[in-house]
Amino acid sequence: MPADLAVIGLGSYGLPLAQAAVAAGISTLGFTTGPDAGSLSPAELRRMHLAGFRPGTDAAQLGRVRTAVICPSTASDSDGGLDLGQVEAAARALAERLRPHTTVILESPVLPGTTEQFLRPLLEEGSGLRAGRDFHLAYSPSRVDPGNRDHTPAGTPKVIGGLTPACTESAAAFYGRLTDKVVRARGLREAETVQLLETNFRHVNIALVNEMAVLCHELGVDLWDVIRCAETKPFGFQAFRPGPGVGGHGVPHDLTGHATRTLRVVELAQQVNHRMPRYVVQRAAALLNEHGKSARAARVLLLGVTYKPDLADLQGTPAQEIAIRLMELGASVSYHDPLVASWNVLDRPVPRVDALYDAAADADLTMLLQNHRTYDLQALSVKAQLLLDTRGATPAGAAHRL
Repeated sequence: MPADLAVIGLGSYGLPLAQAAVAAGISTLGFTTGPDAGSLSPAELRRMHLAGFRPGTDAAQLGRVRTAVICPSTASDSDGGLDLGQVEAAARALAERLRPHTTVILESPVLPGTTEQFLRPLLEEGSGLRAGRDFHLAYSPSRVDPGNRDHTPAGTPKVIGGLTPACTESAAAFYGRLTDKVVRARGLREAETVQLLETNFRHVNIALVNEMAVLCHELGVDLWDVIRCAETKPFGFQAFRPGPGVGGHGVPHDLTGHATRTLRVVELAQQVNHRMPRYVVQRAAALLNEHGKSARAARVLLLGVTYKPDLADLQGTPAQEIAIRLMELGASVSYHDPLVASWNVLDRPVPRVDALYDAAADADLTMLLQNHRTYDLQALSVKAQLLLDTRGATPAGAAHRL
């Protein structure tokens, strides 16, 4: 049975898109290109299946769709660039079955020029068809915010940039079925650069408040109160909050090696954010020393090891490096996370505690790394011998804040 849509890559970008599509009544085929890291719950997946979602691995089905959206992960490779391996695999699988008049859209985070210079040749060579003449080709930056219940796909505008005006309109017609507003970019490169700007905006502003957190601690200033006051300004300010590091799937890029000019502020932001796990461990060791204990052989309990609250996703979580650095200091590390049943660090399982409050009372130091809504922070602050809150979520005076 033909499907209206094929979503190629069922990870953090593809699964939410497929979910939105079936919710809009679009018959959707899901196709896997490699390891997937989607974070939908079993109940959400069941509802998708009931609504017409059909996952599969038979590439022949890709030749029976009107629209194909390519959205595998493009995490950083060993050289610091983007790994386009899964995008290439998706393109080759689609190209062999590509039919005239199909609309092909790339949603994976990529650098400007990738859709035309990398994806287009793969599709044309594999299919014998020509983009812009025989099939439509477009780019749309993924605007997925996992776990965010306030911003649904329908209420989130979609940016579209096509190889030709006709390509843009074809992609806009598809996304018009999913969202209330479609924004047309001038072309492919503009749409790709929107994604770059949005991702870098997040990382640069997080780096700013992370730097402020270090400075304010040295000055004895309550940064969390500073942010609370600053965010009352109705113009020219957007509140960001510090944390133990930056995780997630969006990779910031300073364009090193890809342009004649680099984004120096992004490069600096990456350095700042990469230093945060080390800084958090330094704060933890200092707190233990202040209370007459050494990090060596200290019992440290990590609370929340996912990269985002209320989401079972470990992609890029700073908890990984924090745990490693604590172990290198000789600490005995355990963790609690209601969404993570098991967790390995350096290929070794980290002990998981079930009796949270008893474990906090027993630990020399409890570190809140992620504030899941199930945590009763007031109770934790009472039970814990020593509590380091890296998210500023505990009541004022109840814990040591980052």
